[in-house]
Formats: sequence, structure tokens, C-alpha cells
Amino acid sequence: MMLSEEIKRLHELHQAGALSDAEFVQAKAKLLQGGQMPESSKPALVQWFNRLRRSRSDCWLGGVCGGLSQISGVESWIWRLAFVLFGLSFGFGVVLYILLWILVPQQEIGNQDYE
Repeated sequence: MMLSEEIKRLHELHQAGALSDAEFVQAKAKLLQGGQMPESSKPALVQWFNRLRRSRSDCWLGGVCGGLSQISGVESWIWRLAFVLFGLSFGFGVVLYILLWILVPQQEIGNQDYE
């Protein structure tokens, strides 16, 4: 659908009472910004994952557990233990660790703390 058609559809929904004034303004702004939401309006879990980085200083294999430790406040050895237990009992701990190792970017040099 083209942008003009989307805005027309939003206007029709607003006129019909399906969207409040605030919802209409927010949806229209989202359309005009290319569908990107501002960082402050993203859910907290999405913001948390966006800040997640693999650690350079606290790593054994890929730094995943060290990065999870820095962002969550839980000790890295607990994360390592959880991945090992899930890996041994259910098998998906290893798969999850490898996916995080591939998908999560590494911490920048000189950025040793998130706070």
C-alpha cells in the first residue's frame, strides 16, 4: 500500500472513532518516519536487547554470559551454569548460546561498562 493510502485509512479509522486523537497522531508520525519507532516508545524488553553486547573482559568462549551479566546484574557464572544445565538437560542451551554469539554484537573497545 502506498503512504497516501495508509494515511487515508488512518484518517477513516479516526473519523469512525476506532482511533483516538493521540493514537491517530502517533500512527501518522510512525508512517511518516518510515515505520521506525523512537527509542523511548519501544517496549522495555526491546530496549534491553538493543543494549545487549558480548563482553570483551568477562568471557570464556564468546562473551555472551559476561554481556548478559553486565546488563542484567546477575553474576556471569550463574548465566554460564544456566546455559550448561539447559544444554545438558534440554539441548537448547547450546543452540541459544550459539545464536546469541552470532547475533549479539561485541562490546566496543574501551566501553567496559554500560552505566
